[in-house]
Amino acid sequence: MIWLFERHGEYFRFEAGPAKDRAGYTLIVTYPDGTEVVERFEDSSHLSQRQRQLEAQLSSEGWTGPHGWFG
Repeated sequence: MIWLFERHGEYFRFEAGPAKDRAGYTLIVTYPDGTEVVERFEDSSHLSQRQRQLEAQLSSEGWTGPHGWFG
C-alpha cells in the first residue's frame, strides 16, 4: 500500500508491504527530494507500529494526509 502526504506543494510517500524476497516486510520511504530509504521488519506488527510513528511525525511537522492510499 502507498500513502502520500503533502506540505507546501511537496510530497512525502511511503509504501508498505511484503518484502520482495518474502522474508518479512518493507517500508519504502521516499522523501520530497527523491531520496529513498528501505526499512525492513520481521513481522507486520512492527511494520504497523513504524507506520503509525511515521504518520505522527509527519503530522507534527506540518504534513497533511494521507491523501489516499493505493493497494
